[in-house]
Amino acid sequence: MTPFSSLTNRIFFGSALLAVASIAIAIYNVNVAVSNQAEQELRRGLDEAGTIIEEYRRVLVDHFTREARLIADLPRFKATVDLNDPKTVQPLALEYQRQLGADLMLVTGRHGQTLAELVSAESATETFAAMPGIKAAFGGQETSYFWPHKGGILQVVSVPIWIDPQQPEIFGTLSIGFSLDNAAAYRFQSLTNSDIAFGIDGNVRASTLPTDVWPALAPLLARDHLWERVSLGNEEYIAKTRSLSAQAANDVDRKAADAIDTSRAKTIVLRSRTQRLGFLNPLHRRLAVIAVVAVLAATLLSYAIARTVTRPLGAITATMREMAATGDLTRRIDAPPGGAMWEDEDARLLATTFNTMTDSIARFQREAAQRERLSSLGRLSTVVAHEIRNPLMIIRTALRSLRAPHLNPEEVRAAVTDIDEETARLNRLVTEVLDFAKPIKFERAPTDLNTICEDAARAVESDAATIPIRLDLDPSLGMVVTDAERLRAALVNILANAHHAVSGHKEGQNESIRLRTRRLGPERVVIEVRDQGMGIAPEDLGRVFDPYFTTRRTGTGLGLAISRNIIEGLGGTISMSSRQGHGTDVRIELPARGD
Repeated sequence: MTPFSSLTNRIFFGSALLAVASIAIAIYNVNVAVSNQAEQELRRGLDEAGTIIEEYRRVLVDHFTREARLIADLPRFKATVDLNDPKTVQPLALEYQRQLGADLMLVTGRHGQTLAELVSAESATETFAAMPGIKAAFGGQETSYFWPHKGGILQVVSVPIWIDPQQPEIFGTLSIGFSLDNAAAYRFQSLTNSDIAFGIDGNVRASTLPTDVWPALAPLLARDHLWERVSLGNEEYIAKTRSLSAQAANDVDRKAADAIDTSRAKTIVLRSRTQRLGFLNPLHRRLAVIAVVAVLAATLLSYAIARTVTRPLGAITATMREMAATGDLTRRIDAPPGGAMWEDEDARLLATTFNTMTDSIARFQREAAQRERLSSLGRLSTVVAHEIRNPLMIIRTALRSLRAPHLNPEEVRAAVTDIDEETARLNRLVTEVLDFAKPIKFERAPTDLNTICEDAARAVESDAATIPIRLDLDPSLGMVVTDAERLRAALVNILANAHHAVSGHKEGQNESIRLRTRRLGPERVVIEVRDQGMGIAPEDLGRVFDPYFTTRRTGTGLGLAISRNIIEGLGGTISMSSRQGHGTDVRIELPARGD
């Protein structure tokens, strides 16, 4: 049996799959839209951060360019440089460096010798006399360029020191620079709320990120203006690399700048994608919870809808299965009241049609039983003649023995006993024939079904004390409307048959009879008699309720037939199932209200 062989399962799986697919598509679209929006916001933020860094840097370049020109044109500064004495130039250069807040102040003489070299503490051990801008300045050109140093990158402006611009006499150079180091990176970080890295010649020189992740950033320096995703530690970053332009003013000598590679320096702007998109994780969890709740609700709803269709079909199928097992073709289905919520009209119509069919079968069975009874009366004379002949022959033989002379008391008592037994047998035969032949008049009244069963069990046990009858009575049955005397007589007959079956099976050792009552729905009650006797042969099971059929030598074959007439007359049904050698089950169903 496959999972989809059931209508309930097909409706359930189909509805649940549709709900899951719809919810999954909706959540996927929402997730994609929110993630894309967050990603776009993140990239716009990086672009804005890069623009801020570039504008701030250009402002500093413009500032130092103007200041370098101004200082180089000061007569005092020119005169000091012209002395070509480092001890004289050094204090003046230090004064100007402090005024400008520059990280580098480098002054060279006529022949390129260093007159003053003032740098930040991190780069104090490096030599900057070989910077390419100094050579260009000796050629009368002003340049701006980048120069790597230990703590970062220097943005340097070099200008010539001359007397007459028309007929220049260059007797030195002045270089002023500011450092793009860790401190600068942290300042830009506070302005842009982004992580910053400065690199030159393929190496990262300064960054707000730890030094152990710098090697992972180095490959990004080779790719300009490309969005990159890079994993640093446990976080994922989105990064963009921008080349730093050395030129900051129109009056900087571009020809000289072209002779110097100014594209080596780059900045990397990064933002943690993990942190920035971290708000999506609670959103995803809420969406997951909503999805689970929605799927559960859809599943329960689909199951409820499926049950409204399949529950009535299941009730009909169960009823038909019981009909096949018990042989009772008059069983009805309890249909719910019209207009009930979730009630399927097609299933209700099917149940109503089924009940109509069983009513027709019940009516046909009653008519067939009546015709069978009338037909049986036609055979009554033959049966009565056959059944009466044997007792009469025994009585006649006993009377002849009484006429013999010289009878002893024992022979007289034996003859009288035979006459008495056969007379009682004839009386019982006539009573049963009359009970079967005449219509039964019922006197229905409210009575306790359990009490009827107890009385019937006591009546049978008085004649069969060695075979116990175990009672399993439902105390919640309450009162039922029936003919107590007729029903008791039918139960006594059925229990007596069970007693004979048990006593004839292995001498009745360790065997018993069970009498059980229970309620079957609000309108019907059930009485079950189960014995562990010899059972009934399969070929005889279909004839046990036929008149005059018996397997006992002293039986008349009318006991079960009369019991069936009583049960059916009370509006009930009786059925029997048996396994030869294992016992017999008799099931009686009666209306609780005597309908």
